Formats: sequence, structure tokens, C-alpha cells
Amino acid sequence: MAVVGAGHWGPNLIRNFENPPASVVKTVVDRDRGRLDQVRARFPQVQVTDQFDGVLADAEIDAVVVATPTSTHHAIVKAALGAGKHVLVEKPITTRTDQALELTALAEKMNRVLMVGHVFIFNQAVQRVRTYIQSGELGRIYSISMVRTNLGPIRMDVSASWDLISHDVSIVNYWLGEDPRTVSAVGGTWINPGIEDAVFATLRYPGGVLVNVHASWLNPRKARDITVAGDKRMLTFDDMNLLEPVRIYDKQVTDKATSPGFIDSFASFRASVREGDITIPRISSGEPLRTECDHFLDCIRNGKQPVIGGKEATSVVRVLEAIDRSMRSRGQEEKI
Repeated sequence: MAVVGAGHWGPNLIRNFENPPASVVKTVVDRDRGRLDQVRARFPQVQVTDQFDGVLADAEIDAVVVATPTSTHHAIVKAALGAGKHVLVEKPITTRTDQALELTALAEKMNRVLMVGHVFIFNQAVQRVRTYIQSGELGRIYSISMVRTNLGPIRMDVSASWDLISHDVSIVNYWLGEDPRTVSAVGGTWINPGIEDAVFATLRYPGGVLVNVHASWLNPRKARDITVAGDKRMLTFDDMNLLEPVRIYDKQVTDKATSPGFIDSFASFRASVREGDITIPRISSGEPLRTECDHFLDCIRNGKQPVIGGKEATSVVRVLEAIDRSMRSRGQEEKI
């Protein structure tokens, strides 16, 4: 393996792939010599360099892991695939749909695995929620509301939409097995000119499913909250709750028309609201990144298609581009 980029996320990828005999990190590439010194101190057996060309020419390197700024993904991934390497690139795959399509086609032509690191797809709670939705346990899905906020890290190359909403779009596409049809969005820019720090987006999926997302890196509270409203049951997913991330509420709006009784007290008003049971399923904890890395290696060894490859990642980019168009037009609904 070679890991390109040893910044914020890179060290986690190095740690997971430096796992002999399953995989060995031979080389780490970064332009920051200080970062390379830190890698050398933590992993003395790993070669470090600021030159990427040597990785491309090294026949011992089977796969390249890319954890660099999004704006650099296209050139690095294209070079790696062209050199016959398998590639795992962090999300989003590129900043443009045409570039994502180009990389997807190149991976197919070279018969190489191209996988994109939408790591939440490998979260066991996210996978469990998908089972509930696709099995029909929640019934018809009405809406999904999502909040993803924190104070930082503030990006300088992409907006909060590309950095944060990319997670949520990949999750909902995975849950519903569909891509959204339209999106409307507004955003606010305060820190760096032209880069939105907070975004509010509404997506319309097939079947009348409405998805609303609030993403911001200017928020005092770290939140990863999702609410799924179905016609049979409703569900909440709090990724910050490591012990009980998912709760299923046996609540619904019945289609049987009834006339409300005479309500003349606060107690009787509360009693008129139906309250069902709350189920908290047991979901084993684990490290999604480890699962993601293992899946990438499994795809290489056994010729499998990744859960989120070029096609799925391109769908996310297409949505993010539509969000940008909508923000430029002050919230106008855009087709995807």
C-alpha cells in the first residue's frame, strides 16, 4: 500500500492498513516534511517521501490510498489508476461530475478497484437502519431530517456542503436505494470568501420522500442526529450516542378519521396523544474505518465490487453540484 496525504485523516488510514500480513504500508507521501517526520516516528518501518511519482513506478505497490484535499483527487487518482494501482480515495471523489465519471470509466478500463471513503456506510448502526427501511418495518418513508454540526474543522478548499452533506447524501442514497430528483439549498459564508460555512438543503427523492439537511462547522455543539419518519414507525439515529445510537418509536398517524373529544385540561390533552413503545436495538460497536479498509482489501483480493464505488460516489457529486447551483440562485429548486 501507499498512502498519499498524512494530514487530518491520513494517520488513521496508515494505522489501519499497516496491518501485516493482511496489508503493509510501504510508502507515505506528503508535501509537509513535518508530517512525514511524525509518520516516521510512529511507523519507523514505513518509507516517507514528498514525491508521488516514485509510488506510480513502484511495482511492489498494489494499491494507493488518497487522503488529500478534494481539489487534488482527480489528478492523483487518475495517475494511480493509469499506473495500474487499485485506489481508495476519500470522499468526495472529485469536485466535478465529469471528472468522477472519467475516473469510474478508467477504473473499469484498467480492471482496478476504485472505492470512495464514504465511511458512514460502514457504520453498523447505519447498516441496521437500512435493514429497517428496506424490510418495510418503518412502512412508507415520509421524511428524513439530518443535522451534522460541529465547531470546525473549517475547510479552505470546499464548502460545508461538500465536506459534511456529502456524508448525508451517501447515507440516504444507501438507505433508499435511490438518488434524489431535485434539491433546494441556501448557505452562509462568513469565514472564507466563497466557501459556505453553513448549509440548509432540502432534497426530494422518488416516492415523495423529503430529506432536510442542516450542516455547519460553525456550531458550538457536535451533532450527528437523524430522524426517519415512516407511516408505521419512526426512528432516530444519534451517532454521538455510542451505547444506544438507534431508537425505534412505535408511533404513527392513523388514516382512520376520528373526531377529537372535548379537551378541557392539560392532562386530558396529553392523554389524547398516542404513545407507543420505544425499542432500543442492541448494535455492536466497531470501527467503521477498519471495516471500510477491510472491505477495500476484500474487493482487491476477490474481485468484488465495492459497496460505494465510482458510480455511487458520482451520484453524490451530482447532488453536491446541484446544491451549489441552488445556493447561487438563492434557493431555487434544481434538478439533479
